[in-house]
Amino acid sequence: MSFVSASGDYLYQPLPSLVPQGAHNPCNWSLSSSDLLYELSPAEKIATRFSVEGNAIITGGCGHFGLEIARALLEHGASGVSLFDVNPTRSHIVINQLRLDFPSANIIAKTVDVHDEHAVQRAVAETVVQLGSVNMLLCFAGIENCNHALLVGLEEWRHTLGMNVASSWHCARAVARCMIQQGTGGSIVFTASISAHSFNFPLPRVSNMGMSRGTLPASPQPKSSAAAEWARYGIRVNSISPGYMDSIYNDGIDLGEARRMWASRKPAGRMGDPSELTGTVVLLCSRAGKYINGADILVDGALFFTFCRDYC
Repeated sequence: MSFVSASGDYLYQPLPSLVPQGAHNPCNWSLSSSDLLYELSPAEKIATRFSVEGNAIITGGCGHFGLEIARALLEHGASGVSLFDVNPTRSHIVINQLRLDFPSANIIAKTVDVHDEHAVQRAVAETVVQLGSVNMLLCFAGIENCNHALLVGLEEWRHTLGMNVASSWHCARAVARCMIQQGTGGSIVFTASISAHSFNFPLPRVSNMGMSRGTLPASPQPKSSAAAEWARYGIRVNSISPGYMDSIYNDGIDLGEARRMWASRKPAGRMGDPSELTGTVVLLCSRAGKYINGADILVDGALFFTFCRDYC
């Protein structure tokens, strides 16, 4: 790759190239390569297969999704969680209950604006000091917005993209740097959206969470590019694409007709519960998911299939 410098000199710099992860890297060992597994009972093997090791950072950690994920990771063996949120105090009762339920785990909450890259870097560094390491990142922070394409302002559109896409990228880079320095590898999970795969009638989507989150699983966007680039360090980067979930984002009396329409388009006849995301996240963070990298997993109750059947 050649370019001309500010002084007018003609310079050459080789293009950066991705380096595959070596088989000698312990982060690349398969589940069956551990001799220890042969000494375990079937029940112990089941527990080991979906065991979660180390500490997790969860953005939007004090919201409904974040707290569900935190509990699931702790149930499967995580030694600590750091909950990043703009307002951790709103969930202090639930956080205290987590501490009572998991007394041996280190559970902390931090006031973090994930849109601020420097604030994210400070919070990640503090988490490493307090927990000892960071081994998982789950990105659930985001904002909802809904407006017609011809009415949405440019700043409004940029703000939604910044909060729902750029903020996840800030967190991923900060955490990846720590994982590389630790030499432990790890798992990064972005929250994308079913909107990456289909248009979700009837709400206008150009400026809302679904549209912005929908950019995450599509190659060569952050998830796919980072998965390829960071595999050499034992870092896996995946995303989940939830369908319509029964959460604060899809609540309110003015959404009654839309909710009925969403539920009617699903074979299950209902919206998803946030707890139904936990199994997929545990898979991606556990030993069982060590060969899953660069993937986007739909958790949508077959909404995408139904959309394709009816409209494609």
